Amino acid sequence: MTKVQHGEFTVERVLDAPPSLVFQAWSDKTAKAKWFGSGSQLDVSKMDFRVGGEEIVSGKWPNGTVSEFRARYFDIVKDKRIVYTYDLLIDGKKLSVSLATIQILAEGKKTRMIVTEQGAFLDGYDDAGAREHGTNALMDKLVESLKPAH
Repeated sequence: MTKVQHGEFTVERVLDAPPSLVFQAWSDKTAKAKWFGSGSQLDVSKMDFRVGGEEIVSGKWPNGTVSEFRARYFDIVKDKRIVYTYDLLIDGKKLSVSLATIQILAEGKKTRMIVTEQGAFLDGYDDAGAREHGTNALMDKLVESLKPAH
């Protein structure tokens, strides 16, 4: 098959944290591990957070499915913006190629985070909103990761 289906969505969160901590949740390997890829046993994890750098996260889920996220960073403005592309593979089959833009905006003592994704879903993979649902769940985990420990 050579079919491509396109989709776009935007997810927003207002976080009770300064932009520097929100940026760190995306840019620091240890901070990101607290919310990204949880639920799977990570096999490969590489993070070279710089323009031109790559990130690779591969994990095996409890049902045996192996997912792989392969990203390349194209634009980074500290504490303000991150733009990257990524491939998503499931059990070795490429499902999609996406462009993700993360905007980090100060709002008083809080931060508005706007995540926009534009995806090309490949060869019969019908996303039907699954990526948006998954991104919403990930952003909820990111918010939780920034809450102070009690």
